[in-house]
Amino acid sequence: MWINRLIIYISMSYIFITCLYSQSDVIEWQEMSVDDENMAMLFEQYEELAEIAENPFNFNTVTKEQLEQLPFLSDKIIENILYYVYKYGPVVSKNELLGVEGMDWQTRKFLEHFIYVGPANEEEHFSFKRMMKYNRQELTTRVDIPLNQKAGYADYPENVLVDSPNKKYYGSSFYNNFRYRFEYNKQVYFGLTADKDPGEPFFSLYNKKGYDFYSAYLYLQNVGRFKSVALGNYKASFGYGLVMNMGFSMGKYTSSSSLRRTGQGITKYTSTGEYNYLQGIAATYKLSKRWDATLFYSFRNMDARVENQFIRSLKTDGYHRLYKDMEKKNTIYNHVIGSNLTYNGKNVEYGLTAVYNCFDKVLNPDYQPYNHYYPRGKDFFNTGVFYKFFFDKLMISGETAVDKGGTIATINSLCYSPTVDTDITLINRYYDKKYQSIYASSFGENSRTQNEAGIYLGLETSAIQNTKLLCYVDYFYFSWKRYRVDMAGTSGIEGVCQLSYSHSNSLSMLIKYSIKNKAQNYSIDDEKYVLPYIRHRARYQVNYSLNDNNSVKFLADYTNTGYWGQGTTNGFLVSATANLSHESFPVRASVSGAWFSTEDYNARVYLYEPGLLYAFSMSSFYGKGTRTALKLQYNYRKFLMFQAKFGWTHYTDRNTISSDTEEIQGNNKADIQFQLRIKW
Repeated sequence: MWINRLIIYISMSYIFITCLYSQSDVIEWQEMSVDDENMAMLFEQYEELAEIAENPFNFNTVTKEQLEQLPFLSDKIIENILYYVYKYGPVVSKNELLGVEGMDWQTRKFLEHFIYVGPANEEEHFSFKRMMKYNRQELTTRVDIPLNQKAGYADYPENVLVDSPNKKYYGSSFYNNFRYRFEYNKQVYFGLTADKDPGEPFFSLYNKKGYDFYSAYLYLQNVGRFKSVALGNYKASFGYGLVMNMGFSMGKYTSSSSLRRTGQGITKYTSTGEYNYLQGIAATYKLSKRWDATLFYSFRNMDARVENQFIRSLKTDGYHRLYKDMEKKNTIYNHVIGSNLTYNGKNVEYGLTAVYNCFDKVLNPDYQPYNHYYPRGKDFFNTGVFYKFFFDKLMISGETAVDKGGTIATINSLCYSPTVDTDITLINRYYDKKYQSIYASSFGENSRTQNEAGIYLGLETSAIQNTKLLCYVDYFYFSWKRYRVDMAGTSGIEGVCQLSYSHSNSLSMLIKYSIKNKAQNYSIDDEKYVLPYIRHRARYQVNYSLNDNNSVKFLADYTNTGYWGQGTTNGFLVSATANLSHESFPVRASVSGAWFSTEDYNARVYLYEPGLLYAFSMSSFYGKGTRTALKLQYNYRKFLMFQAKFGWTHYTDRNTISSDTEEIQGNNKADIQFQLRIKW
């Protein structure tokens, strides 16, 4: 594999010598302080924000609903943005963003990716004739090709589907997706998405029609008195997620102001993810200036492991490449019907949500002590009331929900803003261990909105010039057992402190420290105990922009983990990224390199690197080795964009990588990606 290493070094040298500088990625996720471990959740969130960045909002006509799609904006900042445009009229430059009261440098930097400055009268009333003439369309396709042979791939005869004892994939190793997007005037959206995962057949076996997953939607917005209408695949999120939440949730690891954001209602579904969506029809109707009513219905097939007519587990990864995957494909049906009534006043918001969903079979997971209270049954009903009140410098918000058994879940927050650039937030949550909801997702330590109580206290301030401080402490308690915790009544605590500094538009730095103490099973000499498991994590990051086209980033990460009194293990990561381009040259480039060293899997480290459009690129590493990546982008006017990325990981402590069907012989792993986009 020395040839691969030589190719990388030659490519890097060539890029630096010829100075093919490129702009930075749309979103620096590490700067946004997202919990790096939630990569599955971040995938869809990245796609949504990337789509907005490709089709930004006109700042002079932007609405409250559009700004609420950006998770880093607080309610107060949104109100101040709308007031600024109303009071001072159309802005002429993005530089005016700092004139918005409470707008700090970091928030402005993020916001600039999602807006443009256009005429104040740009929006037009809906017209079919104008729609057919002035629409925007986009066609994108992406191909990922691994350059190493994995154990799971083998050639099967055409049209043969058998249960292989040695677990071989039925399809080729490449990944491919296809996206078509149609948009008119931020009112009409239509899209078609197709996706083939590695290992899935393509135009063969059980995928005679080509791709394994197809998704389509028609979404109308602000047409007459209809605030939104969705046909096909869509998402629904209301209140604070105790009843229904399939939308954007950043958890505890970002701005505390975003934790108080209510759901966006009905939104289009554009992701390649194969689980987190509804399929059917939904509409939000403006009953009056302040009142909105929503009705939605969904009917779809879902993957599940079914035994003796019982649903033992829901399959959510979307992979259909092994015989056992096909046994679970589309084995159950799910009906969802729901409604929401919302009042949106100047100083108060409140609403009522009710959702009923049922399966065609009984959900009954294989019993384990930790899942004793998991949702079981054929049908589920949840209803909840959410609220938000503004009192000058004080805001009170929350939601209380109940399931069909009368069990309660509630979350309530209090935010005090002594100045426009400082927020102090207190959040209390109580999710009963018996509370059952299939589509609930809210703030908390658990992945399930169940079996948790906690208190969160956070401070966010940019009162000191050029700096922003975010710190919080969160105490959580679990009344029942959990996965890998064979004891009821455990508790934990987490603390985070992050300081970011920007000397100018060209230089920014971030320092972050976090500690989490959380109970977990510990085994020794065939005895099992429950001990505190403690994780320390520290990060330093510095970004420097030479000009609008050229930037460099350096990052150092340290992780220390271990059970209380049982020793600890360490993990280190050092990485550097250069985004390079020149105005006179049509090719842009991003070059990144990283060195990592961890003592075991528990001390693993995470790395975000520049990826292709709509492709969230974050990986975890453990052991010892290096990672190098090169991304090139060619633009032909605004019509065509071609991207290519080559990545190579070299380990120095092993002779095989991964295991089972994903096992690679050797200590090198390489892949190449291509993407083509056409816009007109």
